[in-house]
Amino acid sequence: MESTFSSPAEAALQREAGVPGQFTPSEDLDRVYELERVTKFVCDLGCQRVALQFPDQLLGDAEAVAARLEEVTGSKMFILGDTAYGSCCVDVLGAEQAGAQALVHFGPACLSPPASQLPITFVLGQRPVALELCAKAFEAQNPDPTAPVVLLSEPACSHALEPLAALLRSKYKDLLISSPALPVPAGSPSSQPESLERFGRRFPLNPGRRLEEYGAFYVGAFQASSDPNLDLDLSRLLLGWTPGRPFFSCCPDTGETQDQGAKAERLRARRLYLIERARDARVVGLLAGTLGVARHIDALAHLRKLTDAAGKRSYVLALGKPTPAKLANFPEMDVFVLLACPLGALALQQSGGFFQPVLTPCELEAACNPAWPPPGLAPHLTHYAELLPGSPFHVPLPPPESDLWDIPDVSLISGELRPPPPCKSSEDTRCSALTPRPPLELAESSPAASFLSSRSWQGLEPRLGQTPVKEAVRGRRGVAIAYEDEGSTL
Repeated sequence: MESTFSSPAEAALQREAGVPGQFTPSEDLDRVYELERVTKFVCDLGCQRVALQFPDQLLGDAEAVAARLEEVTGSKMFILGDTAYGSCCVDVLGAEQAGAQALVHFGPACLSPPASQLPITFVLGQRPVALELCAKAFEAQNPDPTAPVVLLSEPACSHALEPLAALLRSKYKDLLISSPALPVPAGSPSSQPESLERFGRRFPLNPGRRLEEYGAFYVGAFQASSDPNLDLDLSRLLLGWTPGRPFFSCCPDTGETQDQGAKAERLRARRLYLIERARDARVVGLLAGTLGVARHIDALAHLRKLTDAAGKRSYVLALGKPTPAKLANFPEMDVFVLLACPLGALALQQSGGFFQPVLTPCELEAACNPAWPPPGLAPHLTHYAELLPGSPFHVPLPPPESDLWDIPDVSLISGELRPPPPCKSSEDTRCSALTPRPPLELAESSPAASFLSSRSWQGLEPRLGQTPVKEAVRGRRGVAIAYEDEGSTL
């Protein structure tokens, strides 16, 4: 039964750190982990204590990389092999607890802005790319040389986008090259001040152009890596890309291409279903899925305001990494909303096994804000920061007297008419629902209490004064396998 809800406990004890047979040869460490660049980063800062963060699949090389860097820089290296939430986010809390003065993140990253000012550098890796094969695949999928197309890639293939674009620029005049949105150190001038930053990438758009006008050609994924974050990165792009625009992915090893339009439609259809579930929900569980990404406290306050305005009750849950077994302890929740980085939030949706759906903050926004989506902007957002004030996608809640709150709404799941919110103003904390009790008393009702009252079994009841008093009798003595009055069974 335990395996139905989670992996067996023995799996955590028997799992090895690092995959046997996949250790990087000593002579390739400098190239694979870019140790020369990391050494320059540490020496320029003059750090004496540095944290090295590795995902599970790279922990086999962690000891060798740390020893090499300690030998070259003379600084103390700490290996962060267990993150509080996800390996794609920088674990600034773990680094600060170790007293580190800087952090080096290895492997795929979501590139979400960290909540700390700790100096950080990323080593995304350099996966080999067959440039000639990818260039031929690009030409086959984009026969029109005037069509606007943007080159995208998984993080480990970003180094090959410029060489690939050099092979295509002579034929394609409107070719846009994206680059990872690596954090810029404070005080340093940005090399691309006019770049648009979305999906953890920067897009150097020309004046008057919009990203919604471009098709996409993605280099990466396929079967070369078992890291699930790579598929999540592609799903994030598909969900946020403009519907109707072409989107092709290309295997960097073979040049094989796939049309991702059907997968994008499935992701958008699932989002619409989750929005309907959120509109039907009366109780929402807000899962704190990050403490290291910037503005997570503001986002949590924003989500609570959304649920209050829509007449829903919300509970904040801090559970670490959510699992089906953990969330099953809260059956009164109708839906859960995971406040995490874009990759972490999508990971739970694709993992399955949960009794109630797990949503992203963007889906809760669409369900609770009647003014959403804004006209002229794509509603397929992936990061909670795009919902907060200061973002071009932020849409304030309508005032309490707005007619938007009174528009009739029918559930597409149950077919029932949804009532308007009982309290339009989220600022009025005195408004609460009252439930009559049998002795004509009034008490404030809570969703948890209402859920408990609807269950057939509500626990042991004291039944004071309703149970007759009986004299105590002597019970049986002994152990369950052989009570004293049973005699010998031999």
